[in-house]
Amino acid sequence: MSDDREPPTDRLQTDRAHSARVWNYLLGGKDNYPADAEAGEMIIEAFPDIAGIARDQRAFLARAVRHLTGEAGVRQFLDIGTGLPTANNTHEVAQWMAPESRVVYVDNDPLVLTHARALLTSTPEGACAYVDADVRDTALVLREAARTLDLGEPVGLTLLGIMGQLPDEEDPWGLVGRLLAALPSGSHLVLADGTDTSDRMTRAIEAYNAHSASSYHLRSPARIAEFFHGLELVEPGVVRTSRWRPDPVSGADPPSSHAVCGVGRKP
Repeated sequence: MSDDREPPTDRLQTDRAHSARVWNYLLGGKDNYPADAEAGEMIIEAFPDIAGIARDQRAFLARAVRHLTGEAGVRQFLDIGTGLPTANNTHEVAQWMAPESRVVYVDNDPLVLTHARALLTSTPEGACAYVDADVRDTALVLREAARTLDLGEPVGLTLLGIMGQLPDEEDPWGLVGRLLAALPSGSHLVLADGTDTSDRMTRAIEAYNAHSASSYHLRSPARIAEFFHGLELVEPGVVRTSRWRPDPVSGADPPSSHAVCGVGRKP
């Protein structure tokens, strides 16, 4: 089942940059507006490696979903802060390995939801649903997700680049804890975010925040690791995105080291 309600178009702000559309621009996509492209170019000028971080994060998502589906036996995914569709979306990776997989995508950008409904289609054996909600409203997210997912069975909760959009005073750690508390043993958290380990990246994000409808908050690797408190970390732990179970390819690490990620299992 999917959420058939049309997202309200009055929330579609095209005159200010939006994180999902800027990310789409950095990934080389076309689903963005001039304000998003302008913000993207501003970030690239200040910190050219940002596009590499975007690509690394998408590649990490695919590897993590492959692990959860192939090794951990997870067949349900709750993808919050979905972003605009691109290659290797969560349901594509999961259903390629296990066609019966069920995926719920959550975002609060009406453009994301419109594109998701049009482009992200499920296998006959599985399901895809789309929820118009803000990650802060955990009760709504969980209630709508339960229309498609069995929250009594393990769920892969994916939060890529979304916790960085919440400032410390909104307690994103507590928010993740509330989401995980509603999921059973055997569920997994898949999370990645940008770090404050580069002055150039910090300046680039400051410039983005000044021209965007939303803001992003870089954190130290140690603070990002705190999201996995109480979970069993999957090897190799919380590491830079390019180093989490990399595919066996030749060549050196990409230069985009200013983002970390991890996968944790709920005992």
